[in-house]
Amino acid sequence: MNIVIDIRSHKMAFAGYFKSINEEWISNNFWLEENDDQILNDPQKYILDKGGNVFFALHNNNPVGTCALIVRDAITCELAKIAVDPMFQGHGIGKMLCITFIEKARQRGFLRIVLEGNTKMQASLTLYRKLGFKEIPLEYNHSNSIHHTRCNVFMEIILNPYNPPEYQI
Repeated sequence: MNIVIDIRSHKMAFAGYFKSINEEWISNNFWLEENDDQILNDPQKYILDKGGNVFFALHNNNPVGTCALIVRDAITCELAKIAVDPMFQGHGIGKMLCITFIEKARQRGFLRIVLEGNTKMQASLTLYRKLGFKEIPLEYNHSNSIHHTRCNVFMEIILNPYNPPEYQI
């Protein structure tokens, strides 16, 4: 399957897909909250205009997965609104989105990525752990994140933007 990851930084394209893919995922597993409605109805205002990015996994130029980089502060961003169309789940698209997200966060100079999750979503939590995310208590969330009531797991990954050369004698 040929999947291309497209990153939006300034102008929101595929806004309808961003909303529909996320609404379907959230509604099938949980419930939509006020914060979801705000972000999904106006990702330009709540993500891009605040310095974030929206990522799309495209199959034949049609969005089949998405996630968002939400800027929390100068060193912290949040991995949010990650969802894959049910017809395309199980093909590694979520992993591709996460890997691209982490690289973009590194390129932008963020030192920390946070995310909210739920223990009901074991496949997602397993993926996050494989990528290096660690669970931390919710009370240690210092990222100004808006906590969703459906979330009972908070995770972070600390990025090392500096790759010093290996020391050789």
